[in-house]
Amino acid sequence: MRDLKYLLAYLFPATAIIAVYFGGIWSFSTFYLGFIIIPALEIAMPGNTQNFDEVEEDDRLKSRFFDALLWLNVPLLYFILGYYFYTVSTQSLLWYEVLGMTISVGLICTTLGINVGHELGHRSTWYERMMSKTLLMSCFYMHFIIEHNLGHHKNVATDEDPASSRVGEYVYTFLIRSVRDSYISAWHIEHERLQRAGQAILSIHNEMIRFQIIQVLYFLTVGFVFGWYVAVLAVVVGVIGFLMLETVNYIEHYGLRRKKLASGRYERVQPHHSWNSNHTIGRILLYELTRHSDHHFKANRKYQVLRHFDESPQMPYGYPAAMLMAWFPPLWFKVMDKEVAKYT
Repeated sequence: MRDLKYLLAYLFPATAIIAVYFGGIWSFSTFYLGFIIIPALEIAMPGNTQNFDEVEEDDRLKSRFFDALLWLNVPLLYFILGYYFYTVSTQSLLWYEVLGMTISVGLICTTLGINVGHELGHRSTWYERMMSKTLLMSCFYMHFIIEHNLGHHKNVATDEDPASSRVGEYVYTFLIRSVRDSYISAWHIEHERLQRAGQAILSIHNEMIRFQIIQVLYFLTVGFVFGWYVAVLAVVVGVIGFLMLETVNYIEHYGLRRKKLASGRYERVQPHHSWNSNHTIGRILLYELTRHSDHHFKANRKYQVLRHFDESPQMPYGYPAAMLMAWFPPLWFKVMDKEVAKYT
């Protein structure tokens, strides 16, 4: 019964439906939940450092409940997008209602599209990886499954990784660098894979080319069905989605670096190379994304069995509050530079 708490993750899509259905001041509902209610609750509620024993882990890994929670997000995300597209194309809305709905749905593209897509992208089954790509399409960020799995996890906590922020780096310059360089990196990774396989770069075998075609077709489909104004809004919600992802990347590895060995290689990724957060609300609503240290220590470990490590750097606040803080760089530097100094 205690595992039913993960159903609370559906509060995010529920608020997006409320935003689109009621409009008015409710159009910002997902923002209220993500950046007002959750940070307030996490300040008031202590984190939980409990880990599961081997028997409990085995039971949780065998349970299909945790997988089904993720899979249901695929139809749910596209229902919300379709409902949003239909509403803005057929109703006379005030400008702030469109703004609020767009922000709410954009945040859903982060929590459902990229966060769940990220978890499924680490799975080995073809259908879960297909679900991951389908979710990432909503943010025009399908290359993430290549760069994140084969680039970020290899180069994390080094200056070679676009998604590992540096001490003193502003989140706004980081966003530009990470979005640009991660995209370029994905092309390079796919180029090297095709070369090893002896396949042509300019061919249907190139997954990056397929991703661009699929995303263009998604844009064109929205435009033909709902109008080109809505197609532009589809791009806007996607951009909101991936900018939120990159803000999360910014806080997850800020200032943490792996040592370079005499061989020229970097030391193995350890739990102390990622910022962790045990704040209970964020852990549940984000499918344990905030236990990020264990995710990088063992990337194929499923979300329901991610562990706490005492040596992991702990965020002083939960992820949503940390994101808010990052958007005000002087405050972020004042708080986090002192924390970084403890681990470097």
